[in-house]
Amino acid sequence: MRVWSSSVSVFKLHSSNVREVGYPGMKKLPDVVHSHKPHFVALHCQEFGGKNYEASMSHVDTFVKELLSSDAMKEFNRARVYLDENYRSQEQFTALGSFYFLHESLKNIYQFDFKAKKYRKVTGKEIYSDTLESTPMLEKEKFPQDYFPECKWSRKGFVRTRWSVGDCAFDLVNIHLFHDASNLVAWETSPSVYAGIRHKALGYVLDRIVDPRFEKVAYFVFGDFNFRLDAKSVVETLCTKATMQTVRAADTNEVVKLIFRESDNDRRVMLQLEKKLFDYPDQGVFREGSTALLEFDKELSVFKDRLYELDISFPPSYPYSEDASQGQQYMNTRCPAWCDRVLMSLSAKELVLRSESEEKVVTYDHIGPNVCMGDHKPVFLAFRVAPGAGKAHAHVHKCCVVQ
Repeated sequence: MRVWSSSVSVFKLHSSNVREVGYPGMKKLPDVVHSHKPHFVALHCQEFGGKNYEASMSHVDTFVKELLSSDAMKEFNRARVYLDENYRSQEQFTALGSFYFLHESLKNIYQFDFKAKKYRKVTGKEIYSDTLESTPMLEKEKFPQDYFPECKWSRKGFVRTRWSVGDCAFDLVNIHLFHDASNLVAWETSPSVYAGIRHKALGYVLDRIVDPRFEKVAYFVFGDFNFRLDAKSVVETLCTKATMQTVRAADTNEVVKLIFRESDNDRRVMLQLEKKLFDYPDQGVFREGSTALLEFDKELSVFKDRLYELDISFPPSYPYSEDASQGQQYMNTRCPAWCDRVLMSLSAKELVLRSESEEKVVTYDHIGPNVCMGDHKPVFLAFRVAPGAGKAHAHVHKCCVVQ
């Protein structure tokens, strides 16, 4: 008999579109909580406060209060919220937001103090914002500027917390990796130069969370990885029978546009590619139920010996229209891709797969397929966990998930 059986719902929300509390997509989060009835909820947000954070950050406090007091969270009597709101600090600002909710039925919940190197019991609801660097209950880092010199002020980085729930120890890492600055540059090589930058940053994070400073435990890394499809391969596949026209700037002779036309059929334009334009009229290949292009999702393969992900059955999570009336429509700015993911260490993999085989309770999906959720669709992982699942000395037969 298990000491307790707990559902862990892991949400990833890219909140660049949170300009007001109650925007249509946010109403979908309570539906997922109600459906899976979790006892521990982790919600990771990136670009918190919106892309125009100086103007939008004022909405964050209202959003947090509404979320904490919502009906969906009324049975969660403990919470920890960590918001990096200090946008005036260029050296440290990541715009990451991490929310953790604990159900009233859970006992013996502890969070790790990285400074004191010991666990502390979690009671009540606490919100930490502005300067998180002085908070010992997490580790936060912003990637060095030289990782992505094209961006004058990057907000990319990660926040790590460690938990012990029913003697099950695990790390939760909120991550935001570098984007593709130009479709034209991404198209030049396979893999793209941007994939190499993300590889370097993710490798740094993984090395950081398993270094010898602290005991090794299972970990989940989830957020906006900005993983993209291999652009060169995708274009060659979508435009196999097309001819390419190159348009250059008159003053610099720099390539500014590529136009792919069918060889016949009145030379219909199949694809137009610019720095921030990926105009492919037939979006059906990316839509609901279509994962045909997953073969070009190759960036995670570099970490196959360190990270695991459940099979993806949902459509690319980015870039959706931010028009509230076009919840299923992709924007024509980038090639749709699975940017938003929930990844885990190999030790976590074994526990999650055991849960799936024994109880069929693992769900890996996206939220709000038919409504506007901003330019990213949130992705979640729901599963069950048993006491001691994250400890090396745990009785494995009593575990049904996590780590």
